[in-house]
Amino acid sequence: MSAQKLYDLLVRHQDSDADDLSADARPHIAGNGLRQMAAQALQSAGDEVVNAKTVLPWLMNALGAPGAFVAFLVPIRESGSMLPQAAWAPRVQARRQRKWVWVAGAAGQAVATAAMALVAATAEGWVAGIGILVALAVFAVARSLSSIASKDVLGRTVSQGQRGQIQGVTTVASAIVAVTLGLGLRFWGGDLGVGVLAALLGGAAVLWALGALIYATIREPSEEGEASKPREATQASATGDSPPDDDGPGWVSQAAGLWRDDGVFRRFVVARGLLLVSALSPPFVVALSLQGDGEGLSSLGLFILAQGVAGIIGGRVFGRLADASSRRLMIGASIAASATIVMFLGLRALPGVGEAAWLPAAAYFVLALVHLGVRLARKTYVVDIAEGDQRTEYVAVANTLMGVLLLAVGVVTAGLAVFGNAVALVALAVLGVVGAWVGRGLPEAEKG
Repeated sequence: MSAQKLYDLLVRHQDSDADDLSADARPHIAGNGLRQMAAQALQSAGDEVVNAKTVLPWLMNALGAPGAFVAFLVPIRESGSMLPQAAWAPRVQARRQRKWVWVAGAAGQAVATAAMALVAATAEGWVAGIGILVALAVFAVARSLSSIASKDVLGRTVSQGQRGQIQGVTTVASAIVAVTLGLGLRFWGGDLGVGVLAALLGGAAVLWALGALIYATIREPSEEGEASKPREATQASATGDSPPDDDGPGWVSQAAGLWRDDGVFRRFVVARGLLLVSALSPPFVVALSLQGDGEGLSSLGLFILAQGVAGIIGGRVFGRLADASSRRLMIGASIAASATIVMFLGLRALPGVGEAAWLPAAAYFVLALVHLGVRLARKTYVVDIAEGDQRTEYVAVANTLMGVLLLAVGVVTAGLAVFGNAVALVALAVLGVVGAWVGRGLPEAEKG
């Protein structure tokens, strides 16, 4: 089967969709799309193993690392991959071939994951804890390179109306891996040892290496083309103004100027910060399940399995919805996350229902499904709303600001959790509703 036929089976598209790409990118859309699906699916499959919410905490406990180390896993993983991106942006924009930035990031993630596998196989106690955290920090910084480059390369090589579907197919592929891993862990149960986890980490490192090799074969245009030039450059050309000097303001000043002058970008970042409801609420659901029933988390595989099934169900559907209107998908997913939390807490208060073992697993599944919609929507929106180097700047500055917001919201919710996990969940549900209201003020990003 040819690349074009396979691409046609996976992605709905029309020939007119390619009008927003440069001329030398249009003949290679199918091949580039398939390569990005394959490379990012391998990366996402590795993510199921290097998971700061499930696998890594379990590994820490198995290695006898101090409990305090576990609390740093999610902040290091999430913020570490976001905070450096504004600083990376000028360097990425200076490159004509941005795919190599992604390749470098994937290679760094492979090395860091291999280091985790080595630590798991040879160390224990606080030494193992420090080793895992240091490797995770390196992993997160490398991930920031892949994150900033992936959306830019996607925007330069695949046209609007297809980008969300590509991310959806990638999500389904990685979800199949998650289901397989979850079932395996369920079968192993309490017999799962550190050696198996070390082997899984080693396998994940190989996946990133393969992903880097595939991504390196993408045919990326060296020039953006007229349709993809940054808005500022186009406006400057029309008015006769000179472009900014190469020795312009530093990335901090550029980020501050983007936040101050671009109302659409500012509203998007605020809305995205409020959409953290779907990302931060699952751990509190898990914590409540442990309070109610000591067997609620008897196996790590149950929750990995739920996340995988959610990806299989939602990947293609949400990908197409994101291409139709990523703005509406963000709003709907945010409301759905808040409604799920309210329903979970309400059912938990009912006699005979609140103790049911299926309730936290069902809530976790729905939140995982909704979070998938949020992720695909915001990724598609930021790629579609910007053009050229402006896209790189949008992604970088937005992710850096999100790293700060993630730390802030995490600290606040952790403080509220002192009064009970249910209190933290209620606060997150309120944030989700506010996020939907803010999202209503965003313009549509997709054509038509």
